[in-house]
Amino acid sequence: MISFDFEYYKPTSVTEATNLFQSLTKQGKDPIYFSGGTEVITLGRMNQIQTDAVIDIKGIPECLVLKKAEHKVTFGSAQSLTKIHEMQIFPFLNKAIVEIADHTARNKITLGGNLCANIIYRETVLPLLLTNSEVVIAGTGGLKQVPLQDVFDQKLNLEKGEFLVQVITEQSEIDCPFLCVKKRRQWDVGYPLITTAALKKDGYIKVAFSGLGTFPFRDKNIEESLNIKQLAIEERVDQALQQISVSILDDVNGSADYRLFVLKNTLLDVLDALEGGENV
Repeated sequence: MISFDFEYYKPTSVTEATNLFQSLTKQGKDPIYFSGGTEVITLGRMNQIQTDAVIDIKGIPECLVLKKAEHKVTFGSAQSLTKIHEMQIFPFLNKAIVEIADHTARNKITLGGNLCANIIYRETVLPLLLTNSEVVIAGTGGLKQVPLQDVFDQKLNLEKGEFLVQVITEQSEIDCPFLCVKKRRQWDVGYPLITTAALKKDGYIKVAFSGLGTFPFRDKNIEESLNIKQLAIEERVDQALQQISVSILDDVNGSADYRLFVLKNTLLDVLDALEGGENV
């Protein structure tokens, strides 16, 4: 049970939503945008979040778009992970989605909710970073479309009053060979140890990680080491591990040393698979 009262609003347009946020703020309230609501409800019950008002964006048509055009795909931020997976138009993203929580939870978790969540994993961002996806963001100045990598640094950095409307990815990026591997202490249950996502374009392998540190990330220094073709695969992986700049998690799910051990073996698998052009 949530221990505090809050007002609920469901605007039907982007302009109505942003104006409502500004109006509530001027009234001294602290509104938050709401799509799937799984995290708001969970954290609210634990008294780890409190708000005066929630603005549900599921009534905004732009946030519910799910379409494939000739050269790109567009996902509304309020679409559930299950709906996106069922569309079967972005295999790399689908591979990340199917490993998140369970089917019942994915019916509620939205793409925007996962990307903007407080939980450290947020695996949906990995394929989006590697495919040079762009995001549409709404704010008081209207809509803007920017590369995801320009606004994602440890988290999706939105200004106060802004919210995520859509994610857009070019088909040429979606068609690239990819790999997405999620490792747990027990393979089919529990929190992930590390999720490794990789993509090969024009012979170059890009990688991104979740669960290695306290936020998902892509590191181009790691990528450069992995792409030194003159070296043996194991040497390339060893050099890549030396480039890790985040503090490696050491918790009940796995020690830092164990995470490095798992990561090394996963990167060896990545190079074996992608240099043969396979999707796993």
